[in-house]
Amino acid sequence: MEQAALERLVAAALAAQRRAYAPYSQFAVGAAVLTADGQIFSGANIENASYPLTICAERVALFSAHMAAAGPVTALAVVTPTPTVASPCGACRQVIFELAPRAQIILLNANGSERRFTTPAELLPYGFGPEQLRG
Repeated sequence: MEQAALERLVAAALAAQRRAYAPYSQFAVGAAVLTADGQIFSGANIENASYPLTICAERVALFSAHMAAAGPVTALAVVTPTPTVASPCGACRQVIFELAPRAQIILLNANGSERRFTTPAELLPYGFGPEQLRG
C-alpha cells in the first residue's frame, strides 16, 4: 500500500473513533476500510444498554463497504484507545476473514503512532469460511 493511501486510511479511522458511542465501556474504537477502487468507509463502535446489541467499529465499516457494493477490501485500519495496539474481537475476526480475506490489516494505538500490520489469516488461523461450507 502506498504511503498516501495508508495515511488517508489511518486518518479516517482516527476520525471515526471520535464518532464512537461508548457510554458504558468508555472504549471508543474507530475503523476504516479501503477498497480496491480507492473508496474509504469508516465505522465506530456503537454500544447499547442491552450489551449484546452493541456493534464493533470493524463490522460497521465492513458492512458499509459491502452495502455500497464498493468492491474488494484491500486494507482495514483499526484504532483503539490503548497505549499499544489491540486486536479485533473474535466476532470481528470472523467477519474480516470472510469480507476482507486478502486485506492488509493495520492495528493502531490511541494516537496512531504505533502500527502493527497483519492479515486476516494471522488474526484467525484455521478460520471457518465459505470454503468449509462447500465441503
